[in-house]
Amino acid sequence: MATSSSSQTFPVQLADPVTQEQPWIRWTLTLLALSFLSLFLLLPLMGVFFEALKKGWDVYIDAITEPDALAAIRLTLTAAAIAIPLNLVFGIAAAWAIAKFEFYGKSILISLIDLPFSVSPVVTGLIYVLIFGLQGWAGPWLKEHDLAVIFAVPGIVLATIFVTVPFIARELIPLMQAQGTEEEEAAIALGANGWQTLWYVTLPNIKWGLLYGTILCNARAMGEFGAVSVVSGHIRGLTNTLSLHVEILYNEYNFVAAFAVASLLALLALLTLALKTLVEAKVAQQIRGNHS
Repeated sequence: MATSSSSQTFPVQLADPVTQEQPWIRWTLTLLALSFLSLFLLLPLMGVFFEALKKGWDVYIDAITEPDALAAIRLTLTAAAIAIPLNLVFGIAAAWAIAKFEFYGKSILISLIDLPFSVSPVVTGLIYVLIFGLQGWAGPWLKEHDLAVIFAVPGIVLATIFVTVPFIARELIPLMQAQGTEEEEAAIALGANGWQTLWYVTLPNIKWGLLYGTILCNARAMGEFGAVSVVSGHIRGLTNTLSLHVEILYNEYNFVAAFAVASLLALLALLTLALKTLVEAKVAQQIRGNHS
């Protein structure tokens, strides 16, 4: 009796990937995330604008255009206008050195760049007081030459520079490392000098990452509170930045004016977020182009 064998193919049930959760799990996680964002981000932001405009546009405009507020805006813009270009130059130089070369002390340089992330801004301000204050290490010499750093604009600028140092360098270092050195080596082999290589090869390749780091640096510079609070002296119309002016108005129970000025910082944060999103898309596009 002959028997015949036939091969049959049975479907194999594969386990669902871990990313394919049940719909109720996805909806629950999404709802939790949206609730968190609404409670801790959207509601406070809406509250700032509601309180700022509670008494009408006239009161709002008066609050942000009175002399002390305008002086705070000018000082904030001045500190940012000085800190950002200096950090721009330092960030490019530091990232270039770290990403393109091997040298003794490289890890120390990286640690120093990250130092403002680990040191409290208040401690930073106290360090500057210790160095440049009247009783500080350089205080007698500064007083002898009629130079003021602490409780003056230079101290605010120094504090702003310190807290914003890492943003540009830390954004450029991994980008430059991912790009490698082949294009720079080719440019040098073709006769380009160091400046030509930097200007025509390196900078075009990092332009979006550079812009991204600059946006973050600007946002931190304009919103910094702790370090500048220590070194400013809180002199109205002279050494108050926007964040310090908000604190003074709030402590004086001038809540509408405080929220009006705070709304300027909130608008800056929203603008920064929009620019950040656009630049992130450009950076992702550039990285995909480099890998293709």
